[in-house]
Amino acid sequence: MASKNTSETGAVAAATAEPGPYLAPGVAGAAKIMVVGPLGVGKTSLIGSVSEIEPLVTEAVMTRAGSRVDTAPAAKRTTTVAFDFGRMTLGGELVLYLFGTPGQPRFLPAWRGLATGALGALALVDTRDLSAAFDSLGHLEDLDLPFAVAVNRFPDSPDLPEDDLRLALDLLPSTPMTVCDATERGSCVRSLIALVRHLLTAATETR
Repeated sequence: MASKNTSETGAVAAATAEPGPYLAPGVAGAAKIMVVGPLGVGKTSLIGSVSEIEPLVTEAVMTRAGSRVDTAPAAKRTTTVAFDFGRMTLGGELVLYLFGTPGQPRFLPAWRGLATGALGALALVDTRDLSAAFDSLGHLEDLDLPFAVAVNRFPDSPDLPEDDLRLALDLLPSTPMTVCDATERGSCVRSLIALVRHLLTAATETR
């Protein structure tokens, strides 16, 4: 994920304030990170909020034919049909390459190829429909991919205690959980930092 010169403190510091197309000279390592979750949970918004480059977005208008197999929020008009891509630098040393997956259950088999080389995943959930996250979380476990959970807050999201959320999602005590607003950069960065800390801890424990 990073060279030996990359400290945990540097890796989880604030994201770079100078976005641009090129990597900073001090970059010492990189990590491929998946951003997953059900349809309409905010994956495309989160990547767009944190990316320091113009994100690659593969959005297409949802059709009546698609509505027969995909359940989506009433206000949702477009959906990711391949993957989203963005890039964010932490502490000037660690670059995260973010890959957002399609949310429809029928695209879950495509994750195996997209997850190749990924070090971990940020799983977005929506408290308005926790059951929609089960497929995504289960697939991460099948792939044996470490992950953290970010609860994306919508204006009408119910405010549930963390213990209740962990129980409903069947999360291990060690799985990080944060709350974010996918349209607000600061909270999204904090969720990604929590994931990076988790990955660094896991890497240290397996040495």
